[in-house]
Amino acid sequence: MKRIILAATVVIAGASFFTVRAQEKKLKLAQLPAAVQKTVSRESERATVKEYSTEVEGGVRLYEAELEINGRSKDISINSKGEVVEIEEQVELDSLADAVKNALTKAAGGGAIRKIESLTKTGKLVAYEAAIVEGKKHREVQVGPDGEKLAREQ
Repeated sequence: MKRIILAATVVIAGASFFTVRAQEKKLKLAQLPAAVQKTVSRESERATVKEYSTEVEGGVRLYEAELEINGRSKDISINSKGEVVEIEEQVELDSLADAVKNALTKAAGGGAIRKIESLTKTGKLVAYEAAIVEGKKHREVQVGPDGEKLAREQ
């Protein structure tokens, strides 16, 4: 009986892994819809394009351009109409307002802040997200644009 349960668990876990991996699909520029190509062209000026991908989030197909500008990452999510839905852009801790710096440092606790990104949705800054490393553990924390605690993750 234990073998059957173990085998079923392995099959389900394997299927889940492939389902998650299949959600994001790498693309070439020519595979993007024309409206998305136009937006990518405008948004990627002075940037190096790392890759393009697509996935469905909440039933909506989004296209993502991973860019690098002056050594910093910038990921842009675009809907099929060519509208920018979200931008995740790497920022430096020293460039942030004191309230945001203090909130991220406090949220990091004893961990080291490795990367900070600003999160902009439909043209509005909604949060800052920091990647924290504590020993072998990795986690992310978010604070609002003014350093306040968020009611829910963005």
